[in-house]
Amino acid sequence: MEPLSLHFVHEEAAARFMAVGGREAVAAYGTGDDEYRAAREAVALHDASYRESLRITGEDRASFLHGMVTQEVKNLPEGQATYAALVTVKGAMVADARILKRGADLLLDLEPGTGAKVREFLEKYLISEDAELHEATGELGLLRLLGPRTAQVLTAALGAPSEPLGHHAARQVTLAGQPVWLVGNTAVEPHGVDLWVPRAALEAVWKALTAAGADAGLRPLGFETLELLRVEAGVPRYGQDMVDTTIPMEANLTGAISYNKGCYIGQEVIARATFRGHMNRKLTGLLLGDVDAAPGTELRRGEKKVGWLTSVVRSPAQGQKVALGYVHRDSLEPGTELTLAGGPATVKVAPLPFKG
Repeated sequence: MEPLSLHFVHEEAAARFMAVGGREAVAAYGTGDDEYRAAREAVALHDASYRESLRITGEDRASFLHGMVTQEVKNLPEGQATYAALVTVKGAMVADARILKRGADLLLDLEPGTGAKVREFLEKYLISEDAELHEATGELGLLRLLGPRTAQVLTAALGAPSEPLGHHAARQVTLAGQPVWLVGNTAVEPHGVDLWVPRAALEAVWKALTAAGADAGLRPLGFETLELLRVEAGVPRYGQDMVDTTIPMEANLTGAISYNKGCYIGQEVIARATFRGHMNRKLTGLLLGDVDAAPGTELRRGEKKVGWLTSVVRSPAQGQKVALGYVHRDSLEPGTELTLAGGPATVKVAPLPFKG
């Protein structure tokens, strides 16, 4: 397991560790209750440097990647990010990626464990273009701020007013004497900001943010609480809610697809599915009450299998367990009762994101 660069910093904070995609992550710093409240009511800081990254350089980098992903890249403004899927010629997902367009390169932010897979997929189609792929996980690490006092912490850390960043908006700053990219990431929490930090500077930036957040109630946040927030927000994660048989629209990734950009790998399948106007199954929310159920549990309506669970958490906002799962389109109406395989317990379909 690849250890975190800040392992010993987290160890001093009594962190409990876990593996995510073969890389070390902090699971929690305690029970998680304080982490959740901080992310909801104050500010929380998450070490996401377990994530992987690639850089693409060369004159043809934008046009090459444009033809490889579901989202617009060529006309993406410099200093802006976007979210995209990589799919096979059959429209099934290879991975998802957030793409930051910088002056000299394109930076791909990837789920842990997918870096080699994405690079192999891209290299397969890189023939005559002037583009080169570079492993960047060892160069850069990601830190994440969440919570309504995020701007307050960044203002204190930067020594200058920091205006909130919209989703995927980006700007470069100097923090703790280091060049850092700030990228708005409001998918899970409406004030979220990610910080791309030179890996050698992660400790300095982490400590600077921690000091700047002392008066704002900042708490470190582990992966388990981040997952809880993610599920409450209805955001799927590749490797958990999306796999290599998932078609992006099944996972509600319409925001990751440009319908005006022209050809890309898998475009014909995506276009046909869009023209058809529906998918046979879609990711939805499910209210479980106090029922114990694990990801992978089948969902039934009568004797018919209609889906399965992918992520399960106990939601403080809902006061019960909630889940993400795939459900057949005939059973997607909110309030529909479904039975868990192997028992009489029922769950109810709920719209995403969960209200609370």
